[in-house]
Amino acid sequence: MESKLFLYNTLSRRKEEFVPLDAPRVGMYVCGPTVYGDPHLGHARPAVTFDLLFRYLRSLGYKVRYVRNITDVGHLEHDADEGEDKITKKARLEQLEPMEVAHYYTERYHRAMEALGVLSPSIEPQASGHIIEQEAFVQRILDAGYAYESNGSIYFDVERYDRDFGYGRLSGRNLEDIVANTRALDGQCDKRNCCDFALWKKASPEHIMRWPSPWSDGFPGWHMECSAMSTKYLGERFDIHGGGMDLMFPHHECEIAQSTAALGHASAKYWVHNNMITINGQKMGKSLGNFITLEELFTGSHELLAQAYSPMTIRFFVLQAHYRSTLDFSNNALQAAEKGLDRLMKGVETLAKIRPSDESTVDPAELERRCREAMDDDLNSPMVISALFDWVRIINQLAEGQQRITAADLEALATTVRRYVFDILGLRDEKSAAAGGLDRLTPLVEMLLRMRMEAKAARDWATSDRIRDELTAVGIRVKDRKDGFDWEIE
Repeated sequence: MESKLFLYNTLSRRKEEFVPLDAPRVGMYVCGPTVYGDPHLGHARPAVTFDLLFRYLRSLGYKVRYVRNITDVGHLEHDADEGEDKITKKARLEQLEPMEVAHYYTERYHRAMEALGVLSPSIEPQASGHIIEQEAFVQRILDAGYAYESNGSIYFDVERYDRDFGYGRLSGRNLEDIVANTRALDGQCDKRNCCDFALWKKASPEHIMRWPSPWSDGFPGWHMECSAMSTKYLGERFDIHGGGMDLMFPHHECEIAQSTAALGHASAKYWVHNNMITINGQKMGKSLGNFITLEELFTGSHELLAQAYSPMTIRFFVLQAHYRSTLDFSNNALQAAEKGLDRLMKGVETLAKIRPSDESTVDPAELERRCREAMDDDLNSPMVISALFDWVRIINQLAEGQQRITAADLEALATTVRRYVFDILGLRDEKSAAAGGLDRLTPLVEMLLRMRMEAKAARDWATSDRIRDELTAVGIRVKDRKDGFDWEIE
C-alpha cells in the first residue's frame, strides 16, 4: 500500500504532504530537556510524540537522523535574557558544580525515557559542548548586520530583521503586539529595543558557567544552541523541527530569526508541535510548581495520585490523545488507560491461541489499511488504537470459534498487530515481562487445569471448584471453553 504521510506544519497552519528534501534521508531536530530537575509528565508528551514520528518514518523506509538536544547552559529563569541560569541556581542550592547537576539530571532523564520505551535519538548534543559553534553562529549574524554589541553582550536586532524578513511568522504575532506586551526587566537598558533577545550574555562576576569569546567572558543565549547544533548535524536546510507548543514563542520564533539572519534562509521545512499536558486546565511545568515527576507516577508517591502507574500506562495515556490536542491529567484518565492497555495486550496474547481454518471470514488487510491511513493523517494514534480495539474484538471471536481465519491470514494479522502495537506505537507487554518465570509456570498451571477438567468429567464439582479458586487466589484467571480452557495472569 502506497503511503503519503501528511503532517500539520505550524508555519503554514495546514496539513502538508511530507516530501523529504533528500529522500530517503530525513533530518529531524527536536528540542530536548533543560536538565535541572527530574523529568515530569510534561516531558513525556514531546518525547513520546516524536518517538512515534521517528518510529513511523523508519517503518516507511526512511533513513532518519534524529537530533535531540540537551540544554545544560544558557536557559535563564525568565526565558527573557534575565534572571539566574536555572542549572547554576540548582548547583548553588545543592552546593554542586553546574555540570554535576546537568549530568545527574541527564542520566535521570535517560532512564525515564528508556522506561517509557522512547528510542535514543541518532545524536544528542549538549549545549555546553558546542560553545565554539554557537560563537561562530553569533558572528555570522553580526556580520550580516542583524545583531549588535552592548556592554559585552550581543543582542539580536528584531526590528531590523522584521523589516527584511518579517518576525512572528511561526507564532502569528506581529512586532507591535510583541513590543506592547513585553515586560521591562532589569538589564534591558543594554538593548536598543525591549523585544531584542540575547545571542551572547556577558557573565556577571558571580556567574559560574562562562566561556571566553571575542566580546566577553559569558555564555550563549538559550535560543542560540538549537540554531547552531541543528545546522552542524543536519545542514543549513533540513526536514522537520519539533518541540512542545509552549516553545513556539519565543524560543522557536527566535530560532527561525537567528537561522534566517545567519544563513539568508530558514532551515526547517516542517515545524511540528505537540500540545501540552494540563492539570486542572493549567499547563504542567516545573516553573508553575504543579508537575508530577515520572518517578512519582511510576511509584504512586505523589499526593495527587490514587495509585502507581506503569511506564507503558503513561505511554498509552499519551498516545490515546492526538498529539496536537490538549491532554488533561486525572486519575480516572490514567486508570482508563491502564485498562485499555491491558485489554490490548490480552488481545495480542490471544492471537497465539487461535487455530487456523481452511477459510477466512475476516480480512486482516482492513486493519493494515485503517492503521496506515490513521498514521498518514498527521500521526493519528487515537484512530490507530481504535482500529486495534475493533480487531481485539474480532481476535476474541476467532479464538472462540465465532469467526474463522486461514493460516496465511492469521500470520498477516499477527504481523500487522505486532507492527503497530510494538514497533510503531512502541508499547511493551509489561505483565509478560514481569512474569519472567512464565515458561516454567505454564506446564504447572495447565497440569492443574487438566486435573480440573478430569474432575468436571467425573462430576467432582468440589475438586473442580477448589482448583479454580486456588488459581484465582494467586492471580490466575481461568476461562472455560467448549473444547477446553484458557487462562491468564491478572
